[in-house]
This record gives sequence, C-alpha cells and structure tokens, in this order.
Amino acid sequence: MDFEKLSITALAQNKKLYLLVGGTGAAVICFGLACRFLRNREKVRVGVVSQLLIHPLKSGKGISVALAECHKMGLKHGELRDRHWLVITEDGHMVTGRQQPRLVLVSLTCDSGRLCLNGPDMEELQIPLQQLHNPVIDCRVFGTDIQGRDCGGEAARWLARYLGGGIAYRLVHFEPHMEPRRSAEQEKLFSQDEKVAYPDVGPVMLLSEASVGDLNGKLEKDVTVERFRPNIVISDCNAFEEDSWKELLIGDVRLQRVMSCGRCILTTVDPETGIISRKEPLDTLKGYRQCKPSEAAIYSKSPLFGQFFTVKKTGILQVGDVVYRIGR
Repeated sequence: MDFEKLSITALAQNKKLYLLVGGTGAAVICFGLACRFLRNREKVRVGVVSQLLIHPLKSGKGISVALAECHKMGLKHGELRDRHWLVITEDGHMVTGRQQPRLVLVSLTCDSGRLCLNGPDMEELQIPLQQLHNPVIDCRVFGTDIQGRDCGGEAARWLARYLGGGIAYRLVHFEPHMEPRRSAEQEKLFSQDEKVAYPDVGPVMLLSEASVGDLNGKLEKDVTVERFRPNIVISDCNAFEEDSWKELLIGDVRLQRVMSCGRCILTTVDPETGIISRKEPLDTLKGYRQCKPSEAAIYSKSPLFGQFFTVKKTGILQVGDVVYRIGR
C-alpha cells in the first residue's frame, strides 16, 4: 500500500515537471517566432531627408526648416504648425491658390509672439499671435465644418488690399482646443481616428527629388519641388520609389503610408510668380501618372504624384536624417 502511494506521488510530481518543461518550451518557441518576425521587419535604407517644408498658411508660401517636430496632425516648427492658418470669405468658405493664385506668394511667419504677413509690393503686417478676445468663426473646408479664431481687422484689410477685387476676406487660426476635421470624411482610405486642421486630407505629404527630376525630363520648363507643396522631400532614391514605401522610420518618427496624392489645378500655379497656367505640369502628369483601373473610384482622373502618410510615432525630423523602410 505504501509503495502504491509512493508511485502515485511520483507520477504527480513528474506530471508537474512535464507541464513546466512544456510551458517553458512553448515560451521559447514564441520568443523565437517573435524574434524571427522582428528580423523579417528589419529596416532597409531607402533615402535621405533633403528638405522639410512647413506651410503655415494654407496655399501660402512654404518655409524650409532644418528641424521640425512631427506631430499626429503634421509638422511644427516653433509656433508655426503646418496648414493651421486659413483665408476665408465672409461666409466662412476656404480660399486657396485655386481661386487666388497669388496666395502662394504670401509668407506667414512668427517672431517673438507676433504673426508676420508678407507679400510682393506689400508692407509687412505684424499682429499678436494670440488674440483670444477675437471671435471664433465657423468655416468650411472641402465641404466639412471646422472652426478658426479670427485674426482681426488688420489682417482682413491686408488680405483685401493684396488680393484685390473688392472682396472681403478673413484670416483664421486653428487652435489646439478646436475640433479638427476627420481625414476619412474626405478620403475613406484614412482611418476614423486620423485628424487634420486645414490640409486637404493628410497630415504629412512626402515626395522624392528623383520623381520631380523624372517629371522635369518630360517638360519644356523645369518645375521645383515647391510646386507640389510636400512636407518631407527625399533624396538618394529612384524616381517614384516612394510609391512602394508602406512604413517608414526617420529618426524616431514612424510614418504609415495611406494613399497617393491625386493632383489638381493648384500644381499649375508657379510658386515664384503666382501665375496660374491651368496647363503644366498637370497635363504631362496626366499622360503618365494615372492610377490603376482598380483604383479609379479613389483617384478618378487625377494624376498621382507624392504620397500621404500618417504619423504612427511622433518625434523630431531633421534634414540629413536617413530614411528607412520598415517591413519584409
């Protein structure tokens, strides 16, 4: 009887040992699979950041910076956030370079807590950056509602003189406490949690120098990268290589591709003169940068040039940063 009890006890202890060994083995296997997955997602160098561009005023002049904070809603440098200021009509509808091409020549900067507006043949206007006593205006950007803090009468009069035509305009500023637009309301490929202020659709647009060079090889007159208003410009890669980048690591910033950028009449506005041709480079792009037939419901007949990314991990971007593609 004692021998039988001893046998049962030994068997129970061995069963616990087998379970322990089995569990440890399973953990080792899981760890090995995780390591293999991470190895398969190793980063591959695909280029270098050659320019960082912030456009504080929608359709306004881009500002080239050496360093920028990359937030969920786009790039930021000092007090300036990308596309956080907007020109509107008196009834709140947005005004862009499509309607007023000379808007691309307007520079909006910030100096010691003051907002500075500059344009050709115009005297610089300086107004307080924060004007919390001013009213908040309901605005419309591509058919969606959003608010903006009115920047005051001086800015309105400056815009009226500059743009002319006897039309009244207002300058508004998107503030952090305001409700942003959802990118998915404009393009369904974006997730519901992606938000922007006044950009067309996405928080970050990326384009390579090589793609612009490829286009210039087909044009009678070269265009610059500023014509396409990107945020991040990449060098040291092949033309249109950015079309295949699904996930990028730049410094400690991680970006996720969502869709291509379908181009419109704004690309025919010369950023140096503010003159709209309504022809090039859009006509040439239409000849060789159309989407696949399966994507026609997304892009229609808009030629594709540049890529929209969302920010999966925020951080600092610098000119000269190596760009890594993440994935298998």
